[in-house]
Amino acid sequence: MRRIPLLTLSMAAIALALAACTTTAGELPPSGEKATAPAATPSSSATAFPDCGNPEQSFNPLSPMPAPRHMPAGSFMEKIEKKGYLVAGVSADTLLLGSRNPITGRIEGFDIDMLHGVSQAIFNDPNKIVFRVITAATRIPDLQDGSVDIVARAMTANCQRWASINFSTIYYVAAQRLLVAKGSGITDAKQLDGKKVCAPKGTTNLDSLSKPPFHNVVPVAVDLSTDCLALFQQGKVDALTGDDTALAGYVAQDPYAEVVGSRFNPQPYGLGIAKQHVDFVRFVNGVLAQMRQDHAWQTSYDKWLLGHLGKATPPAPLYGRKSPP
Repeated sequence: MRRIPLLTLSMAAIALALAACTTTAGELPPSGEKATAPAATPSSSATAFPDCGNPEQSFNPLSPMPAPRHMPAGSFMEKIEKKGYLVAGVSADTLLLGSRNPITGRIEGFDIDMLHGVSQAIFNDPNKIVFRVITAATRIPDLQDGSVDIVARAMTANCQRWASINFSTIYYVAAQRLLVAKGSGITDAKQLDGKKVCAPKGTTNLDSLSKPPFHNVVPVAVDLSTDCLALFQQGKVDALTGDDTALAGYVAQDPYAEVVGSRFNPQPYGLGIAKQHVDFVRFVNGVLAQMRQDHAWQTSYDKWLLGHLGKATPPAPLYGRKSPP
């Protein structure tokens, strides 16, 4: 068993303990009731996963965009405005994307900054948000039953998920890589035959373990990404696989780990929104368009990810998706 950095384990323990909390210090408490959206009823087409065209394509942004605190009558945005806060499903243990700061108690990161932009556009205040910490596996059910208004949790837009929920335009394109122990000699997926590889449940990363470039690996599925990190540090798995964004956060916590292998399996991140709220998708797309134009996206990326993943610019939005009849 390799040496485990004590500071890293303590930070992971803090994240796991705090992940059970659903709000951030200084922000609005949860109301104790779910959002007013009705639960989505799965259709036969959702089961069949029909061809959705390009999963990076979303609905045209609202034009013109409403002014903050003046949401259109009857819109889902008006319901959120009247409620007084946006309910967002997030991670609290994915460093750099969505994690709880152990000093301030606030959830912060690149994903979280996208939500601050939405809150600003509705309330003229970036902090009118109730963060509900959810797992990757519950992202879609929580949207469907109205537990959350929006999900910002490194969520890959793909055709299978489009059958169940809607997505905003893509705000970042991650890619899958591997995290291994320094000095392990492992440099790519071909060297993992027969070895244990960890990934969170409900993720495309876990699904990929049965496909090339992986071959004959032993998948280890966990609820939280920090569970993978803990197993890795204890020597109970040989590698982790995940988005390069998440793995960058792990390396920042563990000096004995390194990211290896080429980028594969692109992961286009979108903000998840319930199927029935196309108006909200179009509103959020307008918010993201503004964040690209006023450099808010670039400022957030440079703060959280530049030092770990290098230079990047926001992906160009792809619009034109049509609402189903």
